[in-house]
Amino acid sequence: MATLEEIEDLIARVALGDRRAFSRLYALTSAKLMGVALRILNSREEAEETVQETFVKVWRNADRYKAGGYSPMTWLITIARNAAIDRLRARRAAAEDLTEAETLADGTPGPEALAVASAERARLITCLEELPEDRASAVRGAYLRGETYAELAARHDVPLNTMRTWLRRSLLKLKDCLSR
Repeated sequence: MATLEEIEDLIARVALGDRRAFSRLYALTSAKLMGVALRILNSREEAEETVQETFVKVWRNADRYKAGGYSPMTWLITIARNAAIDRLRARRAAAEDLTEAETLADGTPGPEALAVASAERARLITCLEELPEDRASAVRGAYLRGETYAELAARHDVPLNTMRTWLRRSLLKLKDCLSR
């Protein structure tokens, strides 16, 4: 069993980058810190990760420990306890996020909706085939590709008002066809 003075000395040497002191400090204190983390987390795997995280923090912050102040074990246990509590909070936040996900509706269409959409698409294609090719192309351009009336008029080499008439009459024919 190490004395508090020995642990203080090891922490001071760790602050100077002494790897052997760090290894000795780990050997002397890791079991106690593992017990603290395991009691909080109730998970051996998470407790082991927390102890590892604790020693990383000790390596980086050993120079912050003030010898002669608090007990060195209190300092180490506080680091381990805070790391375990942080991990516990993260676990709870993740569980809450998954709980909300269970109540969200799936936005994708179901098999019935897909079947209906497929049948309507087939009917629309059949009705478009009844239109003259230039009118069907103008309808696809305006309502499926988002082309403007002016762009369609230029592409089909007709006046703008003629294109409007084509589209209006084509839509009326499609409506009649789809209502049969």
